[in-house]
Amino acid sequence: MKAWNKGGQRHRRDLFRFCAAAFLASGAAATCPIAACAQQPAKVFRIGILSPAASPSTKAFDALREGLRELGYIDGANITFEYRLAAGDYGGLPAMAADLVRLPVDLIVTDGGIATQAAQQVTRAIPIVAATIGEDPVGAGRAASLAHPGGNVTGFTGFDLAAKRVELLKEAFPAVSRIAALRNPASLMLSLQATEEAAHALGLQLRPIAVATAGEIPAGFEAALGGGAEALVVLPDGMFWNERGRIVALAAQYRLPAIYEEREYVNDGGLISYGRNGSSRAPSRPICRCSGRRHSSWSSISRPPMRSA
Repeated sequence: MKAWNKGGQRHRRDLFRFCAAAFLASGAAATCPIAACAQQPAKVFRIGILSPAASPSTKAFDALREGLRELGYIDGANITFEYRLAAGDYGGLPAMAADLVRLPVDLIVTDGGIATQAAQQVTRAIPIVAATIGEDPVGAGRAASLAHPGGNVTGFTGFDLAAKRVELLKEAFPAVSRIAALRNPASLMLSLQATEEAAHALGLQLRPIAVATAGEIPAGFEAALGGGAEALVVLPDGMFWNERGRIVALAAQYRLPAIYEEREYVNDGGLISYGRNGSSRAPSRPICRCSGRRHSSWSSISRPPMRSA
């Protein structure tokens, strides 16, 4: 199985392109090189997409299809996609993962830690690509180690960026002493723990605000303000990403400086994002050079450029 190595800087959309293409090349398609597979239309790979997203019509999924197409994998010709999208309902992911295994698919691409956990719980045989994961894969039990995971999961992790987001928020607003962290209680705790540790180290008071559904988002902002929060960290979460327009609007309405992981928040009017970023052309090129290797590594995305409105 592929490992987790130290990688470069890539945007969330690019991770989908890079991870899925890499795993098709060296995992699900290991018995057939890319060029050869592209010439054998009889072989059709079935790719399962497991995500808390609400629609397959997103820039991330578009980039996944584009990246595979550049490598000769054409939807409807030699690959097909099976989308299982929870629309923010994390409770539905385990059943969706089991459905993909029953089909079965040749590869599962997951979006986020909860989706990866759901997939890993139902299969230890089908290759899993964690395209976006905001947790420590070793601490979360996804891998035995970054270099030698020893299982069927590979991908990218940006868990080490949570603390940096707190640092940047304090740097941008040095007078701030109380911050809130918007979190989905269904998500894993590692990002929150890193955020809490960073806030403590900087002498900041941090109040976690649990928001389990989209309907609770306005109440979450009211709770943050009621607790005296002067700034906000929005923790990585698929439901939050689906509702980013509302979150950005509420932050502006309440004049609450906020920092996010994905740059789509900034594209939609948010103040600051700090997360995976990079060239839109970079991800698919390195794949061609490592497509014949059975073992590479998890990629730990570190120190990407900060984006601000």
